[in-house]
Amino acid sequence: MNLYTREIDREPTRTEAETALAVLRRWAGGATPEEVATLDPAVSRLLPGREVSNYPDLARDYDADFVADEAYKATMPDLQNGPAALIRGEATPIQHVGISNFRLPIRFQSREGGDMTLETSVTGTVSLEAEKKGINMSRIMRTFYRHAEETFSFDVIERALADYKTDLESIDARIQMRFSFPMRVESLRSGLAGFQYYDIALELVEQNGVAKKFIHLDYVYSSTCPCSLELSEHARQVRGRLATPHSQRSVARISVEVDQSAPGCLWFEDLIGMARDAVPTETQVMVKREDEQAFAELNAANPIFVEDAARLFCERLRADPRIGDFRVAASHQESLHSHDAVSILVEGETFSSESLDPKFFNTLHHVG
Repeated sequence: MNLYTREIDREPTRTEAETALAVLRRWAGGATPEEVATLDPAVSRLLPGREVSNYPDLARDYDADFVADEAYKATMPDLQNGPAALIRGEATPIQHVGISNFRLPIRFQSREGGDMTLETSVTGTVSLEAEKKGINMSRIMRTFYRHAEETFSFDVIERALADYKTDLESIDARIQMRFSFPMRVESLRSGLAGFQYYDIALELVEQNGVAKKFIHLDYVYSSTCPCSLELSEHARQVRGRLATPHSQRSVARISVEVDQSAPGCLWFEDLIGMARDAVPTETQVMVKREDEQAFAELNAANPIFVEDAARLFCERLRADPRIGDFRVAASHQESLHSHDAVSILVEGETFSSESLDPKFFNTLHHVG
């Protein structure tokens, strides 16, 4: 190929570029390090094994005074926003791409009207079209931070989601916010009170132009086995033997879709109250002797299999018009067995799935 023609300014073909690269590499094979060092750094990167050989005198101290102006930033490479030719693997759409567990303090409003600031873990994702290489993930954080000073509600989350869909030029998007929500709970008989902490997640999903709002709650309770209770009483009455029924710490993960056509706000406290109405044997915070005795009586009055728990939660959730589809996943972490008793009850299509995450129930273990 003759490089010195009047056609030097025309757009070269791919074949010509490959031929030129082969010529460059043949030359470099016989060149000295000093000769390679005189090349433009961008050219040097095309030589296998010689990528940094022309950086012999680079400064190694941090330049604290350097300012990256717009002209400089325009020269910086951006591989994530590169052309489709840079895609590795199958050029196919990806449903969710983004970041998980970036944390910041977020202000939430309680049902009684007061605000509280809670450390919140945020997951933000967008869809990625087949012809796009990737996304600039930091834009999700930057977009979210623009709303971080507001008192959060689903309306605020919706605005944040709309903003980063625009910033990232995506069709579908999701935001999930996880936090521990404190509620003051009174003891059963002593008059003491303490804070119970509830793991809650808010989730907003927009797909094909339709937005859905979800609340996830982990409710921790005690479950006394009805069979064990009856067998213990049998031993007492028939044989005069002291026996105790087994009970254990149990967890229900309640996931609900908020019915946006129903009037009224579904507060965190409302969902917690529904769980407590359905299964009143919630674990206790502050306990004196009279509270411990009361808790034993409360458990005896409400013995419960894991199947019962799922159906009791279902009954209470169905009765509230603010709740659409829902899922109840319960795990009774047996003190009798070396395994757990579990159940999943799904109402509607939203949470229906033929497959289950192999470690799903592992996430229902709450350490005190």
